[in-house]
Amino acid sequence: MRFFVVCPGGLEGVLTQELNAIAQMPTAQALGPWLIDPSPTSPTGGVGLAAPLAGAMILNLHSRIASRVLLQLAEASYRQEDDLYRLTRALAWEDWFSAQQTLRVDVTAHRSPLKSLNFATLRIKDAIVDRLREVSGDRPNIDTAFPNVRVQAHLTATQLTVYLDTSGEALFKRGWRDEKGEAPLKENLAAGILRLSGWQAGQTLFDPMCGSGTFLIEAAQVALSVPAGAIRAGLYERQGKATPQPSRLAYRPLVNVEHGFGFQRLKPFLTQNELQHWENVCQAALAQMVEAQKRFPNTQSLFISGSDINEQLVSMCKGNWQRAHLPGLPVVRQVDALVSKPPAMLGSIGEPLMLLNPPYGERLAIQGGRGDGESEYRDDDNDYYAANTETGRQGAKRSSRESLKALQAQAELDPQFALFLQQFGRHLKDDFGGWDVFVLTADMALPGQLRIKESRRTPLFNGALECRLFRFKMNPP
Repeated sequence: MRFFVVCPGGLEGVLTQELNAIAQMPTAQALGPWLIDPSPTSPTGGVGLAAPLAGAMILNLHSRIASRVLLQLAEASYRQEDDLYRLTRALAWEDWFSAQQTLRVDVTAHRSPLKSLNFATLRIKDAIVDRLREVSGDRPNIDTAFPNVRVQAHLTATQLTVYLDTSGEALFKRGWRDEKGEAPLKENLAAGILRLSGWQAGQTLFDPMCGSGTFLIEAAQVALSVPAGAIRAGLYERQGKATPQPSRLAYRPLVNVEHGFGFQRLKPFLTQNELQHWENVCQAALAQMVEAQKRFPNTQSLFISGSDINEQLVSMCKGNWQRAHLPGLPVVRQVDALVSKPPAMLGSIGEPLMLLNPPYGERLAIQGGRGDGESEYRDDDNDYYAANTETGRQGAKRSSRESLKALQAQAELDPQFALFLQQFGRHLKDDFGGWDVFVLTADMALPGQLRIKESRRTPLFNGALECRLFRFKMNPP
């Protein structure tokens, strides 16, 4: 089978590394051969691969960087909208799902000659509905919010590619986040940044502006071999642990075992043979978790810690940590980043590493509440759309430029914020000598504001917002 694994723009290289590592797992090898495409040389919004059908199970459970796992059903040439209808109607949709299930169709395009993607989407949706009505006498209802089945089509100048989404809800929705208000950095972007930083389990990791704890929780789950989709796969229920419950602060429903993954609602994955594959994959993941817990028996042994000036966010971090079923409580304190100190105990692997996503301008809110201190998070995020739709790409660039100008203008108009950055840069030099510091920001002028020369800058996209991951090598004391 042919798959396309979607990711945030800029993470294609580390996603390729992750996919190759997943393909080498014993459970993956037991299914049959895998072939990962070479890493793309420019942002494409994802990476292609060939794998057995059950590979979708392993990818959805274990990929920390993926946003979605799309299963390719067909690829053919087209010239007009009627070709889309004809080609899509010819597919045996009844083999994948029934007319009693709800449906959503999304279309992306790059250099397509068609004038309206909305009309193209309508024609593809009509083709699927008409095919099922012809075969079964009934038609599926459309649900754009919480569909049972998602179909994704992509148009180039001459080719139509049709995919089934095997993920369902976007994979960055791990199921442990639960807070109200402006939401934080997406979990899969945080996981990709961890890979870009070269962080390893057992290496010191500190976030002085940890917000609700995204970097800390993602790192702890890596160290403890907790799959990204552990909650949605129901792994904790298999251990006799309760499903995470939302609190009164929840601003959106948690994604949990009830929602599961998209492939769990597709007919070919419900055969006895495929269900046994899923059981084997889950049992192997549980065994890895048990072994990792022996290596890191408590929170202190992880060498992962953080702080934040906002007491409410520190409480949210602790709550998210517990909902992620991580051991004990996180090592986090309510401390202003300007007076934060290196952890008393450092890991024995590599240089100590600081990773942060600072707030901007008024969001710093030095006088009171601080905001989350992490970038925008959207429930309706579609990285594939942003990377592969011509109108989406133009919108993303325009949105990025406008957002960046607004952030820069805000910083220029806020002397207090500029002073904070200058003071924080001095604090890094004085108290974090010998540290490797990574900062994710949409402010391209950040190194100058910190008055520290970066050793590397990596372009990344957080949704439509263009960012940079700056690396600063602090001189030893």
